[in-house]
Amino acid sequence: MKVIEAKIVVLGSQGVGKTSLVVRYIGKMFSRHISPTIGASFFTCNINLAEARVKLQVWDTAGQERFRSMAPMYYRNANAALLVFDITCRASFAAVKGWVKELQSNAAGPLVLALVGNKADLAAARAVPATDAARYAAALGAPYTETSALHDQGIDHVFVSTATALLAAAAAPGDPCQPCQPRPPLGTVARFYIFILKLMF
Repeated sequence: MKVIEAKIVVLGSQGVGKTSLVVRYIGKMFSRHISPTIGASFFTCNINLAEARVKLQVWDTAGQERFRSMAPMYYRNANAALLVFDITCRASFAAVKGWVKELQSNAAGPLVLALVGNKADLAAARAVPATDAARYAAALGAPYTETSALHDQGIDHVFVSTATALLAAAAAPGDPCQPCQPRPPLGTVARFYIFILKLMF
């Protein structure tokens, strides 16, 4: 079986449930008591498709403003990004546009994007109409999926569809991104920063 590797970053405001999504998918669990991410957390997972196995390096980034300046270090050389917002918080949806601008300014090439509206279990308190989110996703050329980490809803679809898009991008002749080339191990400098952040907080 063909094996490809890719780096995916999970971006969004504080409290939208980025870590809960990742932990639900990779760890198959949910906790209401997950602490805010400091800097970034790093996970790996394998997704088996019919044509290949996709090995993902998943970077779950902090949403707090004080860590915003460090974000480029985490999404450098990324091949894909999950743009996550809380469907009950209009401000978190608006903030996605800021993350997109940063990606466009700092990414080395085209990225596979996916827009994710989390906390679908709180639909009664919805502040972001699904039609608005779907329209914005279409403008980005990205799929839109609503998810619930609590109910394990839609999360498998997000990761599998992203892996499928990465595989297709890797196979595209002349694609400037070359998205799924193996990435080097986490650099010493990055490890040092993460270590220092953990000591500080």
